Amino acid sequence: MNGAAPVIVAIVSWNTRDLLARCLESFAPEAERGRADVWVVDNASTDGSPEMVRKRFPWVHLIASEENLGFGRAINKVARQTSSEWIATANADIALRPGSLDTLLEAGARDPGAGALAPRLVLPGGETQHSVFAFPTIAFSAILAVGGFRASAALADRMALPGHWNKDLARRVPWAVAAFLVFRRTAWDQVGGFDERQWMYAEDLDLGWRLHEAGWATRYEPRAVVDHHHAAATTQMWGRELAPHWQRSTYGCIARRRGAGYARAVAFFNLIGAILRWARLAVRSQRRKDLAGLRQAHWRWVLTHLKALSPRAKLEELV
Repeated sequence: MNGAAPVIVAIVSWNTRDLLARCLESFAPEAERGRADVWVVDNASTDGSPEMVRKRFPWVHLIASEENLGFGRAINKVARQTSSEWIATANADIALRPGSLDTLLEAGARDPGAGALAPRLVLPGGETQHSVFAFPTIAFSAILAVGGFRASAALADRMALPGHWNKDLARRVPWAVAAFLVFRRTAWDQVGGFDERQWMYAEDLDLGWRLHEAGWATRYEPRAVVDHHHAAATTQMWGRELAPHWQRSTYGCIARRRGAGYARAVAFFNLIGAILRWARLAVRSQRRKDLAGLRQAHWRWVLTHLKALSPRAKLEELV
């Protein structure tokens, strides 16, 4: 067991060698002062990532897997081998800004009910990534589908909708993406870490949901800033069209936690909303040809939700 540092950082990498090097460089000051013990789980990269870690970062604990374990399973592998007050999950495409880890831990000390701490994620262009979301309940999906959130700015903010959510306000939130999250180890152990059936995508939703049901909160702290080169690994695997993959995993998560019937009800309302948005764009694109591509993208959303409603879809098996 290794528990000298208060934070164990578990970084998952797959063919992102240069970004991984940037990530480890950003954690070096935290490791040097004994604040963080850094682990890398490399998921069978073919770009020389493990060799780079061994050569340039000998202070890092490296697990060079011979297979792609996915995200949650790789993090759990580190969690089982370590002990610490906090465990942080990280993509290889993030970089920690100075002081951000301290800021998150201070936020956790002020809020003992917070089982997970989320920073502000900043994309390469300088904009804040929308990284906080509501749980995909039937009620949420229905309100979103009919645009009911437009009746109240407070409701839209509470639903954490892109473009309506105040990204500058520190607060408790439903759940946050796991590109970089710091978990209280007691909360992590209570819910059992990541569900390894979620091979890629929605593992953070699933864990956030289970933390919530166990009485733990997720706290967003925008003063803690982490740079994020979004989807650096997943675009190599699936290309730029990632939405169908994470939406499919989301339906699988919902089905396993709430049942297939509940997941299909969510999919039904999502389908209604997607059709309405596509129809509005179809009308507008008759006058504006530049909207044709966006209209096609919205139609792909329609098809994604429609597939989840198929009687042949075994939602509990989706990952």
